[in-house]
Amino acid sequence: MDAVVLIVVAGLFAVVSGVNDGGAVLATGLKLPTVRPATGVLVLVLMVALVPLLTNQVALTFVTRLATFDEPGGRLATACAVVSSLVVVTVLSAKGRPTSLTLAIVGGLTGAGLGWGLPVSAGSVGLVLAFGLAAPLVGGLLAWALIRALVSVTTARGLPRWHWAGFLLQTLAYAANDGQKMLAVFMIALGFSDASLAYTSLVALLFGLGALYGLPKAGRTLGREIIASRPPHGVVAELAAGTAVVASAAAGMPVSMTQAIAGGLIGAGVAQGGGRVRWYAAVKIVVAWLLTLPASGLLGWVLASMVKGIASVDLS
Repeated sequence: MDAVVLIVVAGLFAVVSGVNDGGAVLATGLKLPTVRPATGVLVLVLMVALVPLLTNQVALTFVTRLATFDEPGGRLATACAVVSSLVVVTVLSAKGRPTSLTLAIVGGLTGAGLGWGLPVSAGSVGLVLAFGLAAPLVGGLLAWALIRALVSVTTARGLPRWHWAGFLLQTLAYAANDGQKMLAVFMIALGFSDASLAYTSLVALLFGLGALYGLPKAGRTLGREIIASRPPHGVVAELAAGTAVVASAAAGMPVSMTQAIAGGLIGAGVAQGGGRVRWYAAVKIVVAWLLTLPASGLLGWVLASMVKGIASVDLS
């Protein structure tokens, strides 16, 4: 029964990931007609389906390095973690504070693991958080340097080629890193460790449905609210975020593509004058990030403790 519950929750999590992440990955390039939204969603879905067949190290980090979820009760604890992360992200989004679902699931898994009494690795959690904090900073610094280089070496005609390069790098990075949180939940639910095309295709399909729904809202948030964005800013943010997230994937560390993109947009804006950055919106997003992990961790701990207590009473 616990496996069925977690499979349903895992499917919902994949759809919400598409709503929250899919649009954000595509939003930065919406001011360029090079990659049409339909084409972008299709390429992103294919990447989510195929890249984990080559590397799923980030998914394994979620499954094995944060806490040990193959012990008794691990599936129910994971369901508590996913529900906690979805609740926190939904509440913050409803209040106009878009946040990172990756941060939420890291907090949820850690809190639920502690609440259920599963072994939790403080060192691994700290390392994941360190990489998570570094990703938007690295994305911002790379974008700050890249915007100057891009403006000096390309023209309006040449920009679409750079857009394609940035878009492909960004979608590859998402599928190799941030997107594998969905696969990780299915790994725990179904008890597999080597990703197969059947599982990754299911994840990609559910993710794609959510991305189609979430694209317009994400486009408004990242493409307009953070900076007065021009096409070069979006291209540079794609290149910078993709580079930062791919580097983290090589280390097996999950980071948020949304955070890296936001950092890239801010870095590109600052490089051409800080007045382009809408700092009130940037601060609002950073505050949401800071709230996300402790809130999801606390809620995960509470839910897991309650469910474990109920399960213990039923067994006795």
